[in-house]
Amino acid sequence: MLLYAHLIMISGKVFVFKNVNKIIYICIMNDLIEKYKGIHPGFILERELNKRLIRQRPFAMSINEHPQTLNAITKGKRKLNTHLALKIETELDMEEGTLALLQTYYDIAKEKKKQTLKTPNLSILRPSLFWDTDINTIDWDKQYKAVIKRVFERGNTDEQKEIRRFYGLKKINATLNATTRKPYTVSRL
Repeated sequence: MLLYAHLIMISGKVFVFKNVNKIIYICIMNDLIEKYKGIHPGFILERELNKRLIRQRPFAMSINEHPQTLNAITKGKRKLNTHLALKIETELDMEEGTLALLQTYYDIAKEKKKQTLKTPNLSILRPSLFWDTDINTIDWDKQYKAVIKRVFERGNTDEQKEIRRFYGLKKINATLNATTRKPYTVSRL
C-alpha cells in the first residue's frame, strides 16, 4: 500500500517524499537564511512588517514591548535578543529561531569585518619601519597616507605586499600618485 508520494528535484537530484510541505518549507527556509545572511535581522523584520501592512507601534504593543525598542531594532541600532525574537516569530507565525539565527549570522559577519579591517598583519611589518611611533597605537584608517608612503619608500617586498592586501590597490595607487606640494624656493629678483 503506497501512500501519496511526490517526486522533487533538488540540485539536479530526484527525491521521493511523503511529507512534501515540510521539505519544501525547509528548502525555502535555507534559501531565506542564505539570502539574508549577514544582514541585520531588524531590516528583515521591518520589511516583513511592511509587506504585511503592520505598523511598528501597534505591533510592539501587541507583543508587550516598547515601541522605541522595536524601532531601534528595525533601524539596525540594537541587537535582537533571543527572547524578543521568539515573541516576534510567534506573533508573525514565522519559523522558530529564524530571527535569532539571522542575528547570529549578522554578529559573525560584523566580527569578521572588524578583524579583517582593524590592522594589517603586524608580524610582517617591522617595528623599526615605524621608528618614530609605537606601531600598536597607529590608527590605520586615519593615517593611511603616511603608512602607505613610508612602507613603499622604506619597506621590503613582503611589507609592501601586506599593505597592498590591507588597503587595496586602488587606495595605494591614489595615495602614491597624489601630487605633493613642491618645496618652496627662494627666488632672487
